Amino acid sequence: MGYFVRTLQLLSTCVAISLVGSLDSWTVPTSTWSFVILCFCFVVTFIILIIESLALHYCFPFSWGDFLLCHACYLALFCLLVSIIYPATYVQFLFYTPSWDHAIAATAFCFISTVSYATEAIWILGWPQTGDFTGYTGSLPFLLKMLETLVACVILPFISNPYLYMDHPLLVSCVAVYSICFILGIVTILLNLANCENRLPISSSVFHLVLSLLSVLLYIGALVLWPLYQFDEKFGGQPERSRDVSCQHRLTNYVCIWDQRLAVAILTAINLLIYVADLVYWARQVSVGTEDQPGDS
Repeated sequence: MGYFVRTLQLLSTCVAISLVGSLDSWTVPTSTWSFVILCFCFVVTFIILIIESLALHYCFPFSWGDFLLCHACYLALFCLLVSIIYPATYVQFLFYTPSWDHAIAATAFCFISTVSYATEAIWILGWPQTGDFTGYTGSLPFLLKMLETLVACVILPFISNPYLYMDHPLLVSCVAVYSICFILGIVTILLNLANCENRLPISSSVFHLVLSLLSVLLYIGALVLWPLYQFDEKFGGQPERSRDVSCQHRLTNYVCIWDQRLAVAILTAINLLIYVADLVYWARQVSVGTEDQPGDS
């Protein structure tokens, strides 16, 4: 079944890439982001197919089952985000244009990719829990970390427009916060998949607690600074959407500047809540003296 599902994944993402790439949408950040995400899904799936065909996965020092489950969950959510964000921020502006059919077809194939990756994740969850699994990918810490990085991935296309923050150094620091926390989340997941946390000079729980606390503090700063400098007139912001010139031309094929600012503010608040939940979890683990890895519980 694995080869059939991955073949479907490759075909659906390849068609979606071709359709998205055929549209003149390179000036639209969310459309470009969708194209990059689809290319990433295709390349990763193709590499995994080659690795398994040559039986090279036995040479890796980490749990291959955990890696496949992580890959399937992430790419299913990535494709789901593209299936939602691409039509919501780009396709709707193409109504009654020649590109409408191509954009709708691209969205449909993105959804097919979502279903195929979700099917793979469900199939892997049905595997016998042998040495191929450490249990980390089925734990609450992994779920929280996955959500944190996914929300950060959604923020990235909106902040790819330098007009949103280049006039204020403190807004540039907010962009740095999103990037740093995203990188820390990816590194944490990789450390767990490779079982490298036991080599750290401090316990696993304390390590995660420190990272979660740092991320919460950074996101609190971003949640204060971003709306303050984007929507408060005293700091050069625009409190009303109607005053944004880019929002007055509804024939444009992109989300207006004010909406992009609002989207980043909302996503920052959502991710802060996820980081707080992560912090509470690890604070409880430390307080009760739990030093085991999440996968060992």
